[in-house]
Amino acid sequence: MPFFRFVLLAIGLLPLGWLSKALISAEPPSDRRPCRIQILEKGSGWPVPLVELRTTHEVRLVSDNAGVICFDLPELMHRETWFSIQGHGYGVRPDGFGYRGVRLTPKPGESLRIEVERSCIAKRIGRLTGGGLFAESQKLGEQMDWKDGPILGSDSIQTTTYRGRKFWLWGDTNVPRYPLGIFHAPAATTPLKPLTEAKPPLRLPFEYFTDARGAARGVAEMPGSGPTWVTAVVALPDSQGRERLVGSYMKVKPPLEAYEWGLCVWDDDSRSFKHHKTLWTKSVESPKEPLVPRGHPAFWADEQGQKWLLFGNPFPTIRVLPTFEAWEDPSCWQPVETPKSLKSSDGQDIRPHSGSIAWHPWRKRWVTVFMQWWGKPSAFGEIWYAEGDSPFGPWGPCVKVLSHDNYTFYNPVIHADWFEADSPILLFEGTYTRLFADKPEPTPRYEYNQILYRLDLDDPALAPAQKQR
Repeated sequence: MPFFRFVLLAIGLLPLGWLSKALISAEPPSDRRPCRIQILEKGSGWPVPLVELRTTHEVRLVSDNAGVICFDLPELMHRETWFSIQGHGYGVRPDGFGYRGVRLTPKPGESLRIEVERSCIAKRIGRLTGGGLFAESQKLGEQMDWKDGPILGSDSIQTTTYRGRKFWLWGDTNVPRYPLGIFHAPAATTPLKPLTEAKPPLRLPFEYFTDARGAARGVAEMPGSGPTWVTAVVALPDSQGRERLVGSYMKVKPPLEAYEWGLCVWDDDSRSFKHHKTLWTKSVESPKEPLVPRGHPAFWADEQGQKWLLFGNPFPTIRVLPTFEAWEDPSCWQPVETPKSLKSSDGQDIRPHSGSIAWHPWRKRWVTVFMQWWGKPSAFGEIWYAEGDSPFGPWGPCVKVLSHDNYTFYNPVIHADWFEADSPILLFEGTYTRLFADKPEPTPRYEYNQILYRLDLDDPALAPAQKQR
């Protein structure tokens, strides 16, 4: 019969399409399922986000918040494949030639496992912001209940408690629709305790402030050209007992020049910050920025029991009584001298760049997490921890808790409102970006986003920072 049909085809009695379908149906089906690769921390078994695998032909694969990679390269299926591993504090030991990686043979539908060792003291919990937090998992049909927010990248965070919720506000923000995103401080809220556990996989859904189209919007567009950056965000009571959400704002022009500082106050009706007072405008007569509340607030009581609000980045530069009226009056701002450098546990001079301080109830001491000026191996990616009996010092010795391979991690912020009196856990986040590094390749999805880390203050590796001075 097949020969008879071939004859009919030859004399034009059967359509050519029949032969095509017959030949295709005769081919064995191809298994196009991807291979699942799971990155886990050796010992704890925790999934590890932000671990990059690279093939010998330079294909880059990066684990998502579940530590998962969806491997779908047809040219390497069923073939022994070398994957170089890079993970900013997570990796494997070098082989005899100095290469750090593993050999795996990916197969359709199978699951492979890679264990990496943690060399940093801080434990990576996951990415907080941006798109595709579980993209690799979702390509495999996992984590399908997760829905990303409306933004792709978020610069430095400000956060406080306001009206019974945790208030989050970011700097410049990337969006899907155009390379220029939001430059007037997008914001969101979450419950006060949005995490059930301080471990991966990290799932923290933000409720963004949106416009009429449902798109994330800026909430702090102050008068004047250029972006608006907001800092020193805090909630304070006024003389009538009302809770007021306030902040300092800075107007910026290219390349990164501040030309105005002022104060702004949250308006509940418009759900945005409104201009409250201009403090300084750059001019020939006034070329230097004034002393203004900036950085991250911390509350402190002196020996007489008087409560104060401290502003600093990382260490206090201003103290003021914790009321709205004192905050809005520059004559009430008392300057505070800050240390220019700290000593490391091995005697180095470490110059802080940015960070925050907090009182930790479990340690019963003041703690700080900060980024180092001109660190190594990354100029602006080395993160240190220190303790003190007072928010004004003396601090130290400090211990490095996180390092980066030619990448920036700046403006780390401690989440003091997540402290528990019976727990040694400290959570902090910072901005992960290629900016200010030596021309690294941007990490897909992670670039220009916030990443959360955990310190266990009972970790013996932190003992050098916990010596009493």
